[in-house]
Amino acid sequence: MKKLLVIAAILTASFANAQAFTGKGDQKLQVGVAFQSHATGINVSYDHGIGESASIGFSTGYVLDVADHLDAGFDDRFDAKLRLNANLCNVINVDENFDLYPGLTLSLKNFGGQLGTRYFFGSGLGVFAEAQFPIAKYNKNLSPAEEINNQFVMNIGVSFEL
Repeated sequence: MKKLLVIAAILTASFANAQAFTGKGDQKLQVGVAFQSHATGINVSYDHGIGESASIGFSTGYVLDVADHLDAGFDDRFDAKLRLNANLCNVINVDENFDLYPGLTLSLKNFGGQLGTRYFFGSGLGVFAEAQFPIAKYNKNLSPAEEINNQFVMNIGVSFEL
């Protein structure tokens, strides 16, 4: 019984120390699966806190499974983005483990945005879900393969506090 109480106390302390966004200097790494029309892939993003409710970072993705009719090469499958987020966890104050972050992206393929959420279970580990979408495409006459990184994408995965 004594061991069970010690384990429960340690787990409670680790959950209490979790925080989704701590402000300036905060660092998050996210790795997830990307789901979109006619393709699935991987997404990796990094965010660095620059203020109480703001972060900058980058995101990169590579589409692994593409519908055969798209005939997509590496340049169609890969995208890299700079990102700026407004981390609203301190503003909405739902739970210190929860963060909601809308943001803007500047990518190799388009200017876009995202709306994401993170929830941390313990110190250092959490889950995230993020919707990314284009606002302005660099080219209006895109081939079907070029549409791969110019459409709505849903990312889900794990988030790590660095």
